[in-house]
Amino acid sequence: MSSPSSAIAIPESEIELSAIRAQGAGGQNVNKVSSAVHLRFDIRASSLPEHVKSRLLASRDQRITRDGVLVIKSQQHRSLERNREEALARLHELVALAAVVPRQRRPTRPTRGSQKKRLEGKIRRGEVKKLRGKVHSAPD
Repeated sequence: MSSPSSAIAIPESEIELSAIRAQGAGGQNVNKVSSAVHLRFDIRASSLPEHVKSRLLASRDQRITRDGVLVIKSQQHRSLERNREEALARLHELVALAAVVPRQRRPTRPTRGSQKKRLEGKIRRGEVKKLRGKVHSAPD
């Protein structure tokens, strides 16, 4: 099954990758090796189709800055290459989600049977409420 999102390719020139030091535990190695990756992708300046750009910018993702730059940080793996691959995979996943056009909802009309049932229920309820009036004593 081929989706339109798989056809969207992002040129390497539009993606800015930089190696940074990973945070957290890792012993001496974590202080001297830059194994984490910062991926920056300028959505507005990219060659993505306009509808994908607008949907990406409209999404309330905290990784997208006010300037329209998507920043993804990957530090899950020990090797720089695996972190780089993961960051690129996350970028492609986000773009693929934005490329999917949501289906338009068509409001349905209530059926005649459901309308009739609703009105009968209202009438029945009204009858019950009418019976709650003051009790009049019958004249002798």
